[in-house]
Amino acid sequence: MKHEKTYHFETFDSEHGPVIIEGPVSSEDMADYTFDEKLTAFRPSEKQFEAIKKIADFEEGRIIIARHNETIVGYVTYLHPDPLERWSEGNMEDLIELGAIEVIPRFRGYRIGSRLLQVSMMDDFMENYIIISTEYYWHWDLKGTRLNIWDYRKVMEKMMAAGGLTPAPTDDPEVISHPANCLMVKIGKNVPQSSVEQFDHLRFLTRHQYRQSRR
Repeated sequence: MKHEKTYHFETFDSEHGPVIIEGPVSSEDMADYTFDEKLTAFRPSEKQFEAIKKIADFEEGRIIIARHNETIVGYVTYLHPDPLERWSEGNMEDLIELGAIEVIPRFRGYRIGSRLLQVSMMDDFMENYIIISTEYYWHWDLKGTRLNIWDYRKVMEKMMAAGGLTPAPTDDPEVISHPANCLMVKIGKNVPQSSVEQFDHLRFLTRHQYRQSRR
């Protein structure tokens, strides 16, 4: 599968000045920018910047950024699932994961998360993918937003809906370990039925493995 990427962008005004949402961007593009030091949800900002530049250069990797002048203030990543996750079983070329989405506190309130997803989906090639996002409450910024788990989940679902992702059932142990966790999914209109069936098998892999063991 040839992973085609077409650049799109959107600009809007904030009280801090204009913000550009753009991508997919390459590591070379991002080398000209700075990465805001508040982008620390997953690891220290310097290390996270290096991580997303590497993802940008993966064949299937996509990075969409929110930029204020020359500073990256938010981003979303897409790439094949981690080899240690069940979603990587079968090596599905048309399954990609929304791996991370983050916006610095100063620019929250402008729907940047939703805008990042909307710009992501402007590329028609995204219709060739099954796109997933595994949402775990322990990754959520409950302290910074001052929201409880369930209010944060509502905000997260609304944001994901901007990209066409909706909750889907699964028996993945990590997802079902807490009722606030969830699997979000978007199945592109060009995805073949064979891939949909393979993905459905992955969603309920524990059940299938149990049935196999009973035979």
